[in-house]
Amino acid sequence: MFDAAPTLETDRLLLRAYRREDLPALVATWANPRVMRHVLGRASTEEETWARLLRYAGLWPVLGYGYWAVEERSTGRFVGDVGFADFRREMTPSFGDAPEAGWVLDEWAHGQGFATEAVRAAHAWGDAHLDPAGHTVCMIAPANAASIAVALKCGYVSSGRVTYKGSENLVFRRSAARR
Repeated sequence: MFDAAPTLETDRLLLRAYRREDLPALVATWANPRVMRHVLGRASTEEETWARLLRYAGLWPVLGYGYWAVEERSTGRFVGDVGFADFRREMTPSFGDAPEAGWVLDEWAHGQGFATEAVRAAHAWGDAHLDPAGHTVCMIAPANAASIAVALKCGYVSSGRVTYKGSENLVFRRSAARR
């Protein structure tokens, strides 16, 4: 069981535990309507983003997995967040106990391969530490072609559709067999 996010490194990225000092960068990312168009459909408020940062930090001691803050190693610049959660989404069908993968990158980081690099690093950790007999899931808006491409590159396969908070989303599954 992990009480805090372990630090992961890739060629270009550092995935680390969230800190209070990350709030301004996280607020800027989640307040950008172009970043949020496929996630929430609207910009997040600072209050909502503060709750998100606290939730990210709290996932680790409760679940033993969670979200990482992602930064560019060469500059220390905030890239976004990536990780796993159990958000207990009220929808049918539910994800059950499967960890739900997710990623959101700041607009400046789009189109550079950072999402695939970060998601692969998170999944390499997950393959070593999550239930080896289980699977992970992710939910993506149908119009979010970039995130769908990341999911497919990282071993996810389409497994249906779900309506969540009035919006239809695609569901992808990554089974232990794909790990």
